[in-house]
Amino acid sequence: MSSFNNIFGIHENALYLREHRMRVLSENIANVETPHYKARDIDFKAAMSASSSQQLNLQKTDSGHLGQRGGFGNYEVFRRPINASPDANTVELHHQQAEFGKESGRYMATVQFIENRVGGIRRALRGE
Repeated sequence: MSSFNNIFGIHENALYLREHRMRVLSENIANVETPHYKARDIDFKAAMSASSSQQLNLQKTDSGHLGQRGGFGNYEVFRRPINASPDANTVELHHQQAEFGKESGRYMATVQFIENRVGGIRRALRGE
């Protein structure tokens, strides 16, 4: 079973990170009218590169140990608004909605890639 330890590769972490980013963007949208709310985002590139380096350097002392998950909170950044709000809220609704739409498309692409990988493994096990 050792050949199945990493069948999804980095896409497992990418899916988790994309889900986390969509949650952060939805929190921004929900707080669009909250005074002094600071819009947050995820530095996807930095989080993925840290995730891949952690994944490569991770050493387990026992086969029953679980791998490291998450840890993307360190890569949250505050977004600077283009048009300042009078109540010091940095959420720009049109920008947040556009980013959420792009991220949901990327999320679906990652899910589709994982589904294709699982389908390929199923076909290989059936001998097709």
